[in-house]
Amino acid sequence: MEIRDPVHGSVYYSDAEVAILDTPEFQRLRAIKQLGYAEFSFPGATHNRYLHSVGVCHLAGVAFDSIFKVYPFSKPSVKTRFRQVLRLGSLLHDVGHGPLSHTTEQVMPHLSELDIKLYKEQEKFGEEAHTVMNHNRRANHEDYTIKYVTDSNIAETILSQFPDILPIHVACLIDKALHCPDDFFIDGGVDFRPILSQLVSSELDVDRMDYLERDSYFCGTNYGKIDLAWLMQNLTFHRRENKMYLALNRRALYSFDDFLISRHHMHLMVYSHHKSIIYEEMLNRYLTSPDCTFVLPGDIKEYSKYNDYRLHEHLTQADNSWAQRIAQRKPFKVLIEQHNTHESDQPEKIKKAIEADGIEVIHTSSKARLSKYHTASPEERALQIYVVDQYDRWAKPAPINQTTEIFQRYEGARIIDRIYVAPENMAQADSILKSLKF
Repeated sequence: MEIRDPVHGSVYYSDAEVAILDTPEFQRLRAIKQLGYAEFSFPGATHNRYLHSVGVCHLAGVAFDSIFKVYPFSKPSVKTRFRQVLRLGSLLHDVGHGPLSHTTEQVMPHLSELDIKLYKEQEKFGEEAHTVMNHNRRANHEDYTIKYVTDSNIAETILSQFPDILPIHVACLIDKALHCPDDFFIDGGVDFRPILSQLVSSELDVDRMDYLERDSYFCGTNYGKIDLAWLMQNLTFHRRENKMYLALNRRALYSFDDFLISRHHMHLMVYSHHKSIIYEEMLNRYLTSPDCTFVLPGDIKEYSKYNDYRLHEHLTQADNSWAQRIAQRKPFKVLIEQHNTHESDQPEKIKKAIEADGIEVIHTSSKARLSKYHTASPEERALQIYVVDQYDRWAKPAPINQTTEIFQRYEGARIIDRIYVAPENMAQADSILKSLKF
């Protein structure tokens, strides 16, 4: 089947992949916006997670073909199998997202309610197999993704349409900490799981390549534009201790730097836009209020009925001031915005001074870092991306964070502190602000 993607052009899917696309569980992503409330700032940003997932799957195939175009796999069928499981992992990486994405994780149930059989099976491999074995926590969208992939109609479709791929193989690319129970990813004594999982999620994954281009396109900005073709052309592999890792040709290193900076600027200018932040904060305040009646179910079939529209309908009917502010488009407004590279106590002092006059205040602090490398999980840090040089025979492959100074130069966080008040209180709050001395 051909799909006309406004970003990538014509993209193609096999009949077996279309069977996944056509499941109600995957179709649900059509009703979940990729950027949540960003459309209030960027009216074109109404694209959804369905379209994003379709694009990521396409890029996964392009990346695989570029990396392994001349690699001597033991059999053609092995190459086909690896390419297919990568496309499935990329296609399904976001399938568990809740309405308006991350904010509604506040009302997800206890993990035990999802009854994820795979997690229980993983317990026999010990603590090193998976960090989620601690069931005393709230579920998140990644848990729902694993549930969909391994124990739902999607899992059944994988089993029926792809006889040489099991749902757990797809799950192993989405969650790096899962223990693979067989040698599915081994060929010629080499483990290909690292590189395939890095293509799904890493500092240079196809997920980011798609959403940067897509979000930039629909928002009408230039921040997220990257040299996608050059990056794709220069993706390669590096074998180390019988494991295959993602690598980049040195000649594309500056494009990688630009890729990271573009993502950083998108976070600062688009994802952390003041309107998006205040709507998310108001939603958060409603979802955590005692009178909130919106909860997400643990039952996967029921969960599939929940999307952005169901949440919006609920907000219009909820007898809660925060819910009504969202429904009626009456958000708090920015009184002051400060951009810093370090923590500051000034915003809290301003907040307390205004509150002392009986005015309700919201203080938000949005932090953006160039990379998650410095705070990555052990599983993430163990999977290095390497830089190789095809023209310098004396240059040895090296981890990418040791090859470019971009990580060190942008190591610190960029912090945007904002003070919001209700529109009707702006004049009074501004008067108080003018009287303050620091």
